[in-house]
Amino acid sequence: MVVHRLSRRQARRVAVHAQLLDLPRPTDLVEVVERLTLLQVDPTAAVAPSADLVLWSRLGSRYDPDELVRALEEDRRLVETVAYVRHPRDLPAVLAEVREAAAHTTVSRWLQTNEPFRRDILAVLDRQGPVLSRDIPDTSVEPWPSSGWTNNRNITRMLELLAARGEVAVAGRRGRQRYWDLPERVYPADLPVLDLATATRQRQERRLTALGIARADGPQMPGEPPYVGEAGEEAEVEGVPGTWRVHPAYLDLPFEGRTALLSPFDRLVHDRVRAEQLFDFEYVLEMYKPRDRRRWGYFALPVLHGDRLVGKLDATADRTAGRLVVQALHQDVPFTPTVTRAVHAEVDELATWLGLEVSGL
Repeated sequence: MVVHRLSRRQARRVAVHAQLLDLPRPTDLVEVVERLTLLQVDPTAAVAPSADLVLWSRLGSRYDPDELVRALEEDRRLVETVAYVRHPRDLPAVLAEVREAAAHTTVSRWLQTNEPFRRDILAVLDRQGPVLSRDIPDTSVEPWPSSGWTNNRNITRMLELLAARGEVAVAGRRGRQRYWDLPERVYPADLPVLDLATATRQRQERRLTALGIARADGPQMPGEPPYVGEAGEEAEVEGVPGTWRVHPAYLDLPFEGRTALLSPFDRLVHDRVRAEQLFDFEYVLEMYKPRDRRRWGYFALPVLHGDRLVGKLDATADRTAGRLVVQALHQDVPFTPTVTRAVHAEVDELATWLGLEVSGL
């Protein structure tokens, strides 16, 4: 059995390269999404929506957010699933993992009780789709059993559960509202149907392609898991306990780093444990914390320089005033003059892309 022994620098460079954050920059939006396997859809736009920030950090200021809309709603070269933008090649495995896996007892019982509601929604979409959720009658037999944010949102909850199983699809957006339709009108024709074992294996292989180096398994967490099973080859990282899985094609490649400002949802930092173990980078998204308890800011952007995560940028886009307001630039390690110039240039580039002037830096 091959066991690769990596320094932390080597491991970091594998991770940065896998996420297309080194040089040369990629040039094609769809190819970027295919490599990353997903863009998280999040409505927070303190600077810009997360999906746009992720694409800008890879493609640079040539990236136009309208191009993403066209790829999703006109060309259908990309698709939106619940909470993510994906490449169509990943759809069969993504849908199979939900459809073929055992559903949570609460979800399973609610779907069974509301089978007439499900049929009503599919009939509406068949006749009228694409439609907004507010245009679909709530004929639920039993409301969704939640005291949280999903309470009294039966239509949205049913649509999202059906979309996760591939029975409905997101056809487009009006602002933050989603249009829903039948999948045969949105997804490519003749998608293969996969069994659970094949789907899981494909998902793990694709995830390792995007991450470069990851744990085989670990604690459960919401959203897309950062684990890759037996994909790739085993690796040990100097000074870090336990074993990893690494993509062998990324080993021993020449590396030319660059500077990048990242979304808090960027896959390079999304697994906070991995970021701390490989990059010595501590990060918590503080948008849900009271202002006086924030260390780095409401929507602080991690700062990458070469193969190191060196700080956080606390900035807000004030579109009314036409300014990118920098509240703070936190240095996790003391910036050299070279790092300072590179980071300031990237902040200027971000402001230019947003059509704003930098204020406060």
